Amino acid sequence: MSAPSFTSFPSFTSFPELDPGPSTRPPPPQSDNREKDKKHSRKKERGDDADSDGERKRRKHKHKHEKHGKREDKVGDRSEHRHRRRSRSPSRHQGYGGSDDERRKADEDRRYGRAEESALSMSSFKEGLLYITDRKGDPLNVRYGGLHAGDVPKYRLVDGGRKVLGLPSGLSVVYRGRGGVEVALSGRRRMPELTDPSARRMLAAGPTRRLLASSEDRFKYYEEDGFLRITTHRQRQDDQSYREIELSKQRDPDTDDSSSSEESASSDDDSDTTPLTSLQATLKALEERLAAKPDDIPAWLSLLSHTLTTVPIGTKNASKARAEITISVLSRALAAHSSNARSTILRLKYMKAGEELWNDSKLDAEWDDAVQVNDIEIWMAWLDWRVRTSKNLLTEVAEDARRIVRALSFHQDEVGPLRVLWRVGVALRDAGYIERANALFQAQAEYLYHMPAALANKSFEEQLDSLEEFWDSEVPRVGEPSATGWSAWESSNRPDLPPPTPSKPVGLDERIVDPYTRWAASESLADRTRTLSLRSVDDDESADPYAVVLFSDIRPLLISVSSDRARDVFRRIWLAFAGLHIPGFLASLSERLEENTDDRWAYSHLVAPSYLGSIFPDESSARRITADAQAGVLVGREREYGSGFGPVKYWGSGAVEPFDSVGPAKWTMWTSEDVQGIDVALVREIFKQCRISQEDHEWDVLNLAFEAAVSLKGALKVSKTLLASRPDSLPHWAAHARMEYLRGRPNDARKVYHTILGSTCQHRPAESVLWWDWAQMEWLERNDDAALQVIIRSAGVAGSGGIAVLRAKREIENSLTTRLLRAHWKERAPWIKLAALLELLTSTPQSALSLFDSYLNALQHGTPAHEGLTVASLSLLYNHSVVLKNPTPPALLRERAERAIDEYPTNTAVLGVFLEAEKGQGIWGRVRATLGETAADGTGKEKGVARRVAEVWVAGWEKGRWVAEIERTRSGLSAAAEDERTRGSAILWKLFVAFELRAGQPERAKKLLFRAVGECPLVKELYLVAFGPLRAQFSARELNEWADTMAERGVRMRIGIDEVVGEWSGENGRVERRRENEAEGEVDENNARELRRLMPY
Repeated sequence: MSAPSFTSFPSFTSFPELDPGPSTRPPPPQSDNREKDKKHSRKKERGDDADSDGERKRRKHKHKHEKHGKREDKVGDRSEHRHRRRSRSPSRHQGYGGSDDERRKADEDRRYGRAEESALSMSSFKEGLLYITDRKGDPLNVRYGGLHAGDVPKYRLVDGGRKVLGLPSGLSVVYRGRGGVEVALSGRRRMPELTDPSARRMLAAGPTRRLLASSEDRFKYYEEDGFLRITTHRQRQDDQSYREIELSKQRDPDTDDSSSSEESASSDDDSDTTPLTSLQATLKALEERLAAKPDDIPAWLSLLSHTLTTVPIGTKNASKARAEITISVLSRALAAHSSNARSTILRLKYMKAGEELWNDSKLDAEWDDAVQVNDIEIWMAWLDWRVRTSKNLLTEVAEDARRIVRALSFHQDEVGPLRVLWRVGVALRDAGYIERANALFQAQAEYLYHMPAALANKSFEEQLDSLEEFWDSEVPRVGEPSATGWSAWESSNRPDLPPPTPSKPVGLDERIVDPYTRWAASESLADRTRTLSLRSVDDDESADPYAVVLFSDIRPLLISVSSDRARDVFRRIWLAFAGLHIPGFLASLSERLEENTDDRWAYSHLVAPSYLGSIFPDESSARRITADAQAGVLVGREREYGSGFGPVKYWGSGAVEPFDSVGPAKWTMWTSEDVQGIDVALVREIFKQCRISQEDHEWDVLNLAFEAAVSLKGALKVSKTLLASRPDSLPHWAAHARMEYLRGRPNDARKVYHTILGSTCQHRPAESVLWWDWAQMEWLERNDDAALQVIIRSAGVAGSGGIAVLRAKREIENSLTTRLLRAHWKERAPWIKLAALLELLTSTPQSALSLFDSYLNALQHGTPAHEGLTVASLSLLYNHSVVLKNPTPPALLRERAERAIDEYPTNTAVLGVFLEAEKGQGIWGRVRATLGETAADGTGKEKGVARRVAEVWVAGWEKGRWVAEIERTRSGLSAAAEDERTRGSAILWKLFVAFELRAGQPERAKKLLFRAVGECPLVKELYLVAFGPLRAQFSARELNEWADTMAERGVRMRIGIDEVVGEWSGENGRVERRRENEAEGEVDENNARELRRLMPY
């Protein structure tokens, strides 16, 4: 209950008299009394009837004042003088004589005192006195023990409740309700907000009128002889211009009528024209374009995007309505031209929309028609659909994979089958069969990297027969410690080696008492720790039939590939499956990136527990006090931002190298956050046992980057081991020097550069990387002269000074235009960066950016070379202005980052520079526009999983703002859950549920979990959320039904839930079961009562 404002307190009768009353006031002037006597004498002549009426009115007025105990503000001096006149009339002195006269005089004194007090109260309020103290108590309260009901004062809000204590004079209350009061400018009505229904209807309504420019009357006034002739409404008969000698001829009335009729007709034509909105005009233009060229695929896609804007994705039943629109438009597109039927992108969107509307039989027929295109992207989408709708995953997924591999064999495609293998492995892991998934990768790795030379020319079946013998021997396999491989086992006459020792199970937290939560925790822990197949001799193999993987279980899934390209792709796939994802690798597997949707299931590392802890801010920074009070004055706090470079790493293939660092925190491709929660021992064995050749320097650099993320000190030891066997490898020396610099030892890095680059003058392959690393290190260490000298030496120019600088510029430019003209872009990029740094050191940042632009204009937009050079230009400018704090116009970096984020919106390195450029600007509009769901042309943005996760992280980029951005983040995730591209992604649903839990909305999380299980029915982690974080929202009966659903759908459970729960007799269990029994009893009673009511019918 809020306390009333001081200005609303009443004036009590016991207030002290602040001014003398009429009894002690000096008498009024005589002139006034004579005037009053004259008026009173005239009133007496009106008769006794009027006098009696006045007496009744006076008594009624007196009784009213005695009843309420106060006088209204509207009572003025006119009423007081009226009572005084009545008291002085001769008729009033008759009857009881002096006693009645004294009584009336006392009443007048009391009424006058009350009026003066009321006037004083209002004058005090106007002068700023908000209250008056009443120091005189009521003795009747002591006699009767309390206030009388009629004496309780009635409060009246000052100025009708529009004034509030402490409110500035320019503001007043415009609305009072149960939820509070609404304050606005005084004298102005309440303005509608954007969230009001009226505002929403106005925004959603189309235009009702339009200004149509006439082809004839373009201006209201026309120039005549250098003047604008202003017309008037008065009709002048003799309107003659001062230049005319004779009067103008009278116009023909028929001509005037005809002209006026023509004008009215033209105006009618203009007014009858149906106004077209911008959307309607765009759709009309696209229809005309498609009528002229029906095989224009981009035009069809644009038509679909603009048509879908009529149904916002956040409206009710939007998925079904948008699916119907998509089917309608794309069915026209597929039938418009024969070549459209073989368009992959049209087919994919058509099938995604059909999943929302068609029944199972029609959907199967449409998919059979779509896969006839025999494109890998359509096959991958079909396999993803089959996995999500499978009734028996272990059997059906093998048949589907063999069908795809047979179809792709006609194209001699070896990367496509490896993508199928990856998708099958992810499906098995999601369903809980992690041992079988890892066994599949182990067997394929033995086939690719350790096949005996004697079996190279044999058939695929014969090779698999020999591999089965190796598998059944249960010797260590690839990925396990002390494994030597299939080839070494064959060459050693098949020795009997002891199998690896299984890892010991990790104990659960003893504080977990609830059996359902304990069962879920044990299942999750076993899936993370016991990832490799057991042997038949192990003690634990009898507990779970799926813990031991036979070769017959994985043989149908193995594929026959042999090229070096396939071997390199497979080992990177295995790293990604193990949790160590290489940014840009997934994009390199597809020729058409816009058609690749593998990120829906491939980026599972983004929802790992370690990643979720980095994506969501901690409790301390989620809420922040935005202002402090100093001596009663509010002082706003300075805005605090985190680093713009977040945990999500996504860019094109090769755009950022493993040891490229950005920012003062040295943000690289892999950090300690990226290696948390993964099996480090397994990843090390993959790097060790999956080598292709001795000159596999790219693989070794990745190995060193992984070791550096785990421990820089350990990575240097591994680097020295590699350099001992390959002392002439420049990439290895470059990686070693980079690690020395990242460790904080630039002097050790200089020794490496002096040793490797100071002994030769000839250009060697990969030497440019060393020159650029050396120059960049000196520049970041604020040694501009040393960096300039390194660049001059890299160009083969001796000396120093302006002449040497000019010669170095000419030599680098000649090398890029002649010797390196047709070289790989990774060989050209370091020289371009050296030339740009030379311009920056000797000229201005603008000249360095102009040099970058000259080479960017020669590259095709969207290629890895163009993206890599764009990131390099941003990094150079960011280091110059932000890291080194050189004087640079802030708009230079901001505009450059805005243009780059428009070109590459999914590149998180560009996003990091963009956020860093927005720090301190106080403008969230550009950030929100970048993260919004609508493009500049009004169509929806198509975003991948990595971009969605990055946007969730950006919501907490400004410290203390995460709570304010919850609704915006929720709307973005809701749009992603409704989008046909990401709707079937288990990664997105895990993120959405975790977000609602982090936001403190478990009820929403429960509803989302049911939707997630409906979209991804074979993902075990989604089911375990109900037993763990959402345990309080689920009853025991619901969890038992949840477990039955898992068993029906084929989701693996290592231990049956009945074995753990059993007849649970815990205190919580008794209470919960009693509550369920009572609820069931109430339901039965209600049903019985309803049946009795409906019995006659």
